[in-house]
Amino acid sequence: MPSSTRRNFLRAGALAAGGALAVGADAFAWEPNHPHLVKIEIALRRLPEAWDGFRIAQLSDFHYDEYFSIVPLRRAIGMVNDLKPDMVALTGDFVTAPAWGSSEADAVRAAKTVEPCAALLAQIHSRLGSFAVLGNHDDGSDGDIVKDGLKSHGITVLRNGALPLTQSGARLWLAGIDDALQGQPDLDLALRSVPHEEPVLLMAHEPDFALQTKQYPVDLQLSGHSHGGQVRLPLIGAPWLPPLGRKFPRGLYKLGNLTLYTNIGLGTVRVAVRLNCPPEITLITLRRE
Repeated sequence: MPSSTRRNFLRAGALAAGGALAVGADAFAWEPNHPHLVKIEIALRRLPEAWDGFRIAQLSDFHYDEYFSIVPLRRAIGMVNDLKPDMVALTGDFVTAPAWGSSEADAVRAAKTVEPCAALLAQIHSRLGSFAVLGNHDDGSDGDIVKDGLKSHGITVLRNGALPLTQSGARLWLAGIDDALQGQPDLDLALRSVPHEEPVLLMAHEPDFALQTKQYPVDLQLSGHSHGGQVRLPLIGAPWLPPLGRKFPRGLYKLGNLTLYTNIGLGTVRVAVRLNCPPEITLITLRRE
């Protein structure tokens, strides 16, 4: 190989290696730690005029640990408080369940990491407070421990239940189901007390549960679970997505009378990497259609 050609070849190789290192550094060190704010407006046909302009901050998939996922969570707290939302929706996976084959003691230890996670989430302020549902990792470790840890820090947990929110005499129902993969979701039970003609906002960890939700009088479903894949490649998208997170992995969808929004999460699971898929805080403004 002529010397000039060899130099060009080596230079191209060095540039390619440098580019790969830069992408790797971004995926491991920068992108997972810097939450991205997404602002959207969602118009709902049955929304009462009194609720027009209601603002919801949605956070999801925290997967708390004291080294990695704690970083974007800490940054998200200040960002959300600066937004001054009316309500905060927390759509599951506060902890990370141990790998398959682990002991019951390992599951309990994993569930107990909800305590420092909930203590941080309690620093988020909104007019009506914070409301949560459990995710597959929560129920897959010990859902009762996770639920109690959240409640002890003032976070309302909806597990196949609903409660009415009232504003200027008009009601909006907030409902939540147990996890669809690891829990015992019961949408009939969750909506039992809801008048058929009144609007419903449902929190359900897995977005693909919307295929069941759309058969019910639910106006908006908020979900997480997918992490958006954590890694998204040009022309390919996400190489892997979890069960019940494959049909509606990120963003806004319309399924008949149901609107679905999938938040791609704050934390990471198993591997602390994100590429072209930064952690997300969603600010949703409800509008009357």
